[in-house]
Amino acid sequence: MLARSGAESIWGWDTPAGKVRAVRRAGMILSNISGENSRHVLEIGCGTGDFTRLFASGVEKLTAVDISPELLEIARKNLMDAQNVKLLCSSFEDLPDAHPYDAIIGSSVLHHLEIGLALGHLRRLLKPGGVISFAEPNMLNPQIMVQKNIPWIKKRMGDSPDETAFFRWQIKRRLFDAGFTDIHVTPFDWLHPLVPPQMIKLISATGEILERIPLIKELSGSLVIFARKAEGING
Repeated sequence: MLARSGAESIWGWDTPAGKVRAVRRAGMILSNISGENSRHVLEIGCGTGDFTRLFASGVEKLTAVDISPELLEIARKNLMDAQNVKLLCSSFEDLPDAHPYDAIIGSSVLHHLEIGLALGHLRRLLKPGGVISFAEPNMLNPQIMVQKNIPWIKKRMGDSPDETAFFRWQIKRRLFDAGFTDIHVTPFDWLHPLVPPQMIKLISATGEILERIPLIKELSGSLVIFARKAEGING
């Protein structure tokens, strides 16, 4: 259904402001991936491959997985010239942990999953010392809070009934309980997809200032989430 309806339009990544947001978001996710952790990276929930293309430029080898054959068909067309990308049609939960990854990344995917089970499987899919880096919606943002908690608005915005968003302290605790270390969760993103093109630079610059102000930054639209699997842990 997403493929037929135009996934980028539903998610807001096809507007001028949305495209600027996507580039910045991908850069923030990739900023946590370097050196040995960039050799073989797994992207979960790759969808049509828009973020996959941005991610591929910063890693050596990228395996991108999605559960939707329709979205992956679009991704294959979008990524025909990306030589370091392998696409898989599978649910994240069904991925085997026989060949662990150096890093696992994604954009707006964890909030669709049962988070306790998902974090456990993420840890199993990582090599010791491997990292995760995700960008997810921030429940403290007023628009996100309304959208995720009022059913008729949630439905009108195209959200699935079970998807949610994260409080910063909540996801940090869940990561700690799941056995991750070196946990950092940073609020960011004040650029709405519907901002007119002529206002993008001003809103972006203002947003970066707001992201540095205590308390105010907590209301940002998104969270960038980083954590590491401890060395010496194989499971």
